[in-house]
Parts: sequence; structure tokens; C-alpha cells
Amino acid sequence: MTIKKKRPTLQDIADRVGVTKMTVSRCLRDPSQVSEAIREKVEQAVEELGYIPNRAPDILSNAKSNAIGVLVPSLTNQVFAEVIRGIESVTTPAGYQTMIAHYSYSEALEEQSIASLLSYNVDAIILSENVHTEKARKMLQTASIPVVEIMDSYSPRIEQAVGFDNTQAAKDMTKAMLAQGCEQIAYFAARMDQRTRLKMEGYRQALDEVGKTAITLQTDEASSFTLGSKLLGEVLDKHPNVDGIFCTNDDLAIGALYECQRRGISIPDQMAIAGFHGHDISQVMIPKLATVLTPREEIGKVAAQQLIERLKGSQDWPECIDLGYKIEVGESV
Repeated sequence: MTIKKKRPTLQDIADRVGVTKMTVSRCLRDPSQVSEAIREKVEQAVEELGYIPNRAPDILSNAKSNAIGVLVPSLTNQVFAEVIRGIESVTTPAGYQTMIAHYSYSEALEEQSIASLLSYNVDAIILSENVHTEKARKMLQTASIPVVEIMDSYSPRIEQAVGFDNTQAAKDMTKAMLAQGCEQIAYFAARMDQRTRLKMEGYRQALDEVGKTAITLQTDEASSFTLGSKLLGEVLDKHPNVDGIFCTNDDLAIGALYECQRRGISIPDQMAIAGFHGHDISQVMIPKLATVLTPREEIGKVAAQQLIERLKGSQDWPECIDLGYKIEVGESV
């Protein structure tokens, strides 16, 4: 059974700063009630100790909560809806509740959400990113609970990762488009999170190997069909000879495909289009969308299974579980 270490307390911060516990409590509740010098010292101590506020009664601070925290970047994205379904197919029968929080692809909001989940003494946590703030990492270390990062099995990890190789998947799809005769392939990127950057790297690697130039359209906007349509117009204005488009997800690809149809551009004869993840709609469209099929629900299941086994005391767990992917060329490439 995993045993949680004693977490830093208000008294630990007070001892480090050289003030009373009451002063620390007052500072954390309302920093304006203490001097700037005290506030800075308290904030530094909180950072160094990885202090986690405790919302549960003191008597429960070292007890099992029978809850697993789950951090996702979006609650509306189908990818993460399927991940959550996979997680809960395992946690619910095992008697665990899931506490879900989202952070809108923001490291700062992820840090706040991690602090919030840890304050309720969750027994384990699932993270959807491999990139975190130093404070978030310190809090997770202090909490000393099992941590699994999902969706990317090849980036540096905190403890354990379940996912697939985003870079190789994108490289393989780009090579499939090249094999179908595409001469100029553009990449549509949205949100610009770490996984999007990994996919872009795979796309660039594939083009570099055949001496072709990368063409990328990047935006921090959220992915949508409308955005895919907009980016299609932009790429044709700037690069009229583009004959292939690879998108960081299916939403953008579907929007780009419909915009091609609206403009009378034949797919795939005049324009090849590929997405990423393999949403249900991509497989029933006409033409059927080329995409990278990823095992989102299975990733959720395996991540939850690993955490529950570790909570039962398992010490022999793999640091990396790669569930792979499949290249679906469909009818749009």
C-alpha cells in the first residue's frame, strides 16, 4: 500500500520564516494583512516546501480519500471525453471516485488545479501533460502519491507515462501523404501545446528526409471546424501550390475538407487532407478522412489500472507504456 509522507504544515512555514502560525495563516488568506517582507518570505517558504493547503479535516489528512484526481485540458474535446470514459470504466468498479479538473491548456491553471485536487487528499492523480511548472512538480513530490501522465509516452516523465509517440505518428502520416504523391504539404497547428509541437516535429522530420520545405500555419486559438476552414483559405492565399494539408487534430481537418468542397477543390485529386486522433465522424464522412487513429479510451483504462495496482502496493510497474497508433489513409489522401 502506498504511504503518504507527512506534508508540510502551516507550522513548518512559520518555523522557517520565523513568525507565528497565525501570521502565516493570515498571509495566505489575505496577503495585504502582513508586510511585504513577511509576504515574500512566506511565499518563498511555500514554494520551497511544496506546501499544499488541506481542505479536509486534520483527522483525515493521512487517510485514504478513495478519489483519483484527473487533469484534462478540455472538457469539450472528444479526445478527453473518451479518456475519461476509459478511466471511469476502471475506477468506478474499483470503488474510486474521480475528481476532474480542466486547465484550458494553461500551465498556470494546471498548477492551480493540481493544488486544488491535492488539497482534497486524492490518493493518486492522472495528468494529461508532461510539461508542468516547477511549483506543480514540487507539490506532486510533496504529496508522494502515484502520478501517471497520459497521451505522450516518450517525453521525460515524473514517474509513469501511458500513451504513444506523437512525433513518430505525425512523421508516419506525413510519409503516407508523400507516398500518395503530395508535393507541398502544409501543417495546421492550434493551441500550440506540447503535443502539437511534437507532431509538428514529426511532420518536419519527414519533409527534411526528402528535401522538402515545411509550411506551417500556427495559432493559439482553440481547434474547431471553423478554424480549419479559415486556415484553408489562408494557406491557399499564401501558398497556392499546396496540395496536401496535415492537421494537428480532426476538427481542423474536417473544417479544411468542407471548405475545399465549398470551393470546388477535389479531394484527394487536388488536395489531400489528413487529421489526427480518428474521431467517430472522421470515419463516416464522405470522403472518409485520413487520420492517425489513437487509443484514447484504452489510454484512460490502462492509466487507471496502473494507479489502482500501485495503490494496492505494487512496486513492479513500468515507467512507460506505449499503446501505439494506426495510420488510416481513408479516402482523403
